Amino acid sequence: MQALQRTRICVASAMVVILLSACSGTSNQALRDFQLQTPRPFGYVIGDTIRHRILIQIRSGMALERSSLPGQGRLNRWLQLNEVSVTEQDGSDGKKYQIDFLYQQFYAPLEVKELSIPGFMLRFQQHGQTLEQPVAPWPFTVAPLRELVVRQDQHGEYMRPDQAPTLLDDKEIVQRLLMALTVATGIAVRLAWLYGYLPGLPQRSVFKRAQRKLQNLGLQQLPQALGALHAAFNGLHGKPVFLHKLAEFYQSHPEYRSVAEELAWFFDYSNCYFFGDASTMPQENDLQKIKTLCLHCREIERGSR
Repeated sequence: MQALQRTRICVASAMVVILLSACSGTSNQALRDFQLQTPRPFGYVIGDTIRHRILIQIRSGMALERSSLPGQGRLNRWLQLNEVSVTEQDGSDGKKYQIDFLYQQFYAPLEVKELSIPGFMLRFQQHGQTLEQPVAPWPFTVAPLRELVVRQDQHGEYMRPDQAPTLLDDKEIVQRLLMALTVATGIAVRLAWLYGYLPGLPQRSVFKRAQRKLQNLGLQQLPQALGALHAAFNGLHGKPVFLHKLAEFYQSHPEYRSVAEELAWFFDYSNCYFFGDASTMPQENDLQKIKTLCLHCREIERGSR
């Protein structure tokens, strides 16, 4: 009876040890997470690139052995690894790795064919021990650029063109273009009107012509300067303008009231010069005041004053 109880105790103890061992092995797994992210496995042609990404989360005390990664360069006769990048992030409970691969395939099949990017073994170091994680091969299909049997027609070799792209709706673009052209035309007409370039509007350039005549005149040509400015006012008003008729002039052209003092001085000075005491000698400043008045009238004519 005692022997039977001892046997039962030994069996129970062994089962407890086995269960504890199993639980201990599960809790000490090195890799917490491993993901291989890949694109679609079909529809590739010669020269296409393929991106792979591996996301790994490991426990504290472990580190990726980077020499276990495949090196850049040609992997076989049709596959090349153009780029390998590793991003490492430390956490409180371990590390996270993001590994990006950029493959490029140069296989030119005669028909749809299945190929495979080779797998490899990732290695991790932990307290002098090496742990391994396999990365499985990744199969995908490639297609030929052209059909195997090339058809012929009366124009020679038949090639299937690419699908035409969808045309964009250009209605709004045309409307905006027309609006921009309308605004630009309006600005051009406005500038032509201000500068007196429109036919049938000579009054917009009377002071412009007078300014050109005054530009090269000296004090000896003071009569010509006075005559040029008188001709400009007469051309603008449509009839002769005198000092005592300035009120009538302002009624037809109120914008020139801003230079009323200069106009009064000019007509008074002109009367004194032509009909007053001949003993009065003109001064150099007088000619400059006449040119300044013409400049101000030109600014009013252009609408900039």
